[in-house]
Amino acid sequence: QVQLVESGGGLVQPGGSLRLSCAASGSILRVNDMAWYRQAPGKERELVAVIKSYGGTRYADSLQGRFTISRDNAKNSVYLQMNSLKPEDTAVYYCNARIVIRGSLSESGYWGQGTQVTVSS
Repeated sequence: QVQLVESGGGLVQPGGSLRLSCAASGSILRVNDMAWYRQAPGKERELVAVIKSYGGTRYADSLQGRFTISRDNAKNSVYLQMNSLKPEDTAVYYCNARIVIRGSLSESGYWGQGTQVTVSS
């Protein structure tokens, strides 16, 4: 019914930048919160940033202003601009969206398949 497709991951040197994208498609009535999570090897999945449908944002304290989340409501898409990347940012990054599908009265959470980000020299 709903798919989230991520793109933009890859290998980057420390101090570099990457931009992740995630597009939701399917039988969508409304997309509410959209977010990025990440999971490093041997660690639990953690919230990176979340953006409300009206544009309000919240970030993990550890990011220190290096990442910026944005969205395009017309495209049901969310983006994550990552600057000044560090080796500890290496992880699989997952897109998450709270979506109301057509014919439903409530929202459900959906996940993308994940995209690998590796920060290494």
